[in-house]
Amino acid sequence: MSRLEAKKPPLFISEPLTGDAVSQSLSLLSGILKSSYGPAGRLKQLHNGVGGCVCTTSQSSALLGHLSVSQPVLRVLTASIRNHVSRFSDCGLFTAILCCGFIENFRSLNVAPFTVIKISKHLLSLCMNHLKCEACGCRVSVDFSSVGTLVCLVRSILTSKPACMLNKTEVDHLTSLVLKAFLFTVPCNVETNAVLGKCVIIPMKGRRVVDSTILPGLLIETPEIQLGKPLAVRRTVSNLIKIALFSVSMSGDGFNPEEGTIAVHHGVSLEVSELNQLLNVGKQLVEEEVGLVVCQKVMHPSLKQYLKENGVIAVDRAGLCLMEPLGRMTGSQPIASIHSLSPGCYGSLKDLRIESFALKHFLHLIPEDTVVCSLILCNRSETAWDELKRVCETAEHVLQLTVKEPLALLGGGCTETHLASYIRYKSSSLPASTFKDLDCSQTQYQLVAEGFCRSLESVARSLSHDSEEILTDMVYGHCWFVPSGSPCVSKWTDLVSKCGCGMNGNSEDLSWRFLQGQSGSPVLQGCPKEPSVKVADLLTLDCFAAKCSGLQVALETANLILDLSYIIEDQN
Repeated sequence: MSRLEAKKPPLFISEPLTGDAVSQSLSLLSGILKSSYGPAGRLKQLHNGVGGCVCTTSQSSALLGHLSVSQPVLRVLTASIRNHVSRFSDCGLFTAILCCGFIENFRSLNVAPFTVIKISKHLLSLCMNHLKCEACGCRVSVDFSSVGTLVCLVRSILTSKPACMLNKTEVDHLTSLVLKAFLFTVPCNVETNAVLGKCVIIPMKGRRVVDSTILPGLLIETPEIQLGKPLAVRRTVSNLIKIALFSVSMSGDGFNPEEGTIAVHHGVSLEVSELNQLLNVGKQLVEEEVGLVVCQKVMHPSLKQYLKENGVIAVDRAGLCLMEPLGRMTGSQPIASIHSLSPGCYGSLKDLRIESFALKHFLHLIPEDTVVCSLILCNRSETAWDELKRVCETAEHVLQLTVKEPLALLGGGCTETHLASYIRYKSSSLPASTFKDLDCSQTQYQLVAEGFCRSLESVARSLSHDSEEILTDMVYGHCWFVPSGSPCVSKWTDLVSKCGCGMNGNSEDLSWRFLQGQSGSPVLQGCPKEPSVKVADLLTLDCFAAKCSGLQVALETANLILDLSYIIEDQN
């Protein structure tokens, strides 16, 4: 058949970063991300324009997941950020804003992209070496024998998303619950290859946040269970409850056509054969002293009735998301066929209870060793609950990352301004051999270094949404916010009480300077110092692993985009 329309040649776009369309799209995306950043970030409402749910958020995972991006350059950027978030859960906005800042600052330089990339990689190595050094002034060690630093880390995450709509009491309550949930997932008996457990979040919308609670073990919603009746369950001779976990359907609805074809003799009912097989499985479960049967899918009513009559509790429609934590908690192996049951597939529970929250009834599975727990998470509205769920999952993941690398970075913009001060100091005293190795002039290096520092400082400036003045000090290189509408005074100490992270106070003259946009900040006379004493009990902290990765991803993505010389689009 001949074509109705002639095939169009591909569209070649040379030097895409010089085009107005890309510049405008990049500027728009950068503005959206910057205005969403931090505890005072502005919320965004996202919807698809043809109905469906509306997402109100300031979280990078939700923002980038709902934004429709058509520009190829921006699709590279957003895909890179989303990949970072999928691995670390945190610092998505930091990474995206920093990446946009690198692109905007580097492309305005009169330096070849190849040279910019070489110099920026060297600057990144200076940053990473500094962050990994014990003398780094923006790094905090996490001591797991005390919960103080962990509380600061979790609080910082919870308070960074205004769509959760939490007050101080609610933040304190949730911080305690998230930490308890995390501690539940740490195995008591540490082995060579210890694996952390899992926290399962149970939704409870339309309730007060302070009604949220944590329980060891798993909760399975079972509307058919009647309260007030004692829960009679079969136990083994060791007083444990044997559990069987089925991942296959037990509905008896016939053979699955995808598995092939079967021949049925005349007069034989396939449905009756299936039901008889299910009842035979039930008899075997009873004989082997199984007290609880959980099926991921649907269970035949006759099988459920048979098990109930024999003192076995049967739960169906458990869902896929509960199978992995159920298996890990009980030691049971999911059974994928009703035609073969091996004795080693069963697990065990310590106890089984009925719990009731609001108008919902749950079966509470209590294990011998608690590595799985259930967080009953409450919030007043569906929008706030959705945001809070994402934040709690992020906090749990950050704590897991911190176990592997027990460090944190100062938040509130202080790490960014500290690194910028450090880079300005280091780049002003490099030996001539460095420029020779990089095949660049000292002027080119200083231009790229200043663009690098301005990009870091632009992230700190993004925390200001109400026209506050932003300062940086010349001793520690930290970030300080002056409230908008403050009167003119001769001493900055009359206006600022502590830095953005809460580490430093105004008890000494720190030679504050404005954190300027394009002109840069003065070079420190020495390497920025490490604060000797913290002035606040509750520091603002960021995840070390996530922020280090975000710094690397932001620069690598920016360099990839700066190196683009052509975009080829298929027009058919």
